[in-house]
Amino acid sequence: MTANVQPAPASAYDLSPNEQAEQTATFALLVDNEPGVLHRVVGLFAARGYNIESLTVAETDRKAHTSRITVVTRGTRQVLDQIEAQLNKVVNVRRVHDVTRDPNGVERELALVKVRGSGAERVEALRIADIFRAKPVDTTLESFVFEISGAPSKIDKFLDLMRPLGLVELSRTGVLSIERGFEGM
Repeated sequence: MTANVQPAPASAYDLSPNEQAEQTATFALLVDNEPGVLHRVVGLFAARGYNIESLTVAETDRKAHTSRITVVTRGTRQVLDQIEAQLNKVVNVRRVHDVTRDPNGVERELALVKVRGSGAERVEALRIADIFRAKPVDTTLESFVFEISGAPSKIDKFLDLMRPLGLVELSRTGVLSIERGFEGM
């Protein structure tokens, strides 16, 4: 009697989609604030067929001439490790940090949420907003605009509750991240 044993895959490209679960990763990049840096980072993702779920960029230090890019993407652990290694090779990238693997990592997002409502739906929208600490920043007789910040999962849950009440429009900033403690990136 012979055992039917499959050989181990030679690379991550040989894995079937069911062999590894996809996960989300948030990468914080410290980069030189120069023309073309963002293009090179985004081009790396596009050239390899990786999707960017969230992207935020801003100058963080004028004197040091640096910016911070926060990228949220999905993939298997092997693909995410490959993305991190390739980001470290991009010219003008000073540091790459996988925030999702860091127990000291903090992720937050800001959203503006427009909700239509009158009567009982209006009262319920205000009650839910209060529970989620969403602040009304504009109100009319027919609608609200709420400002909410927190972990992306908190915002997703808030949106799930607002949809049946009359969610009209949504604007999200994308994920921002930072590490707890006294050390900087």
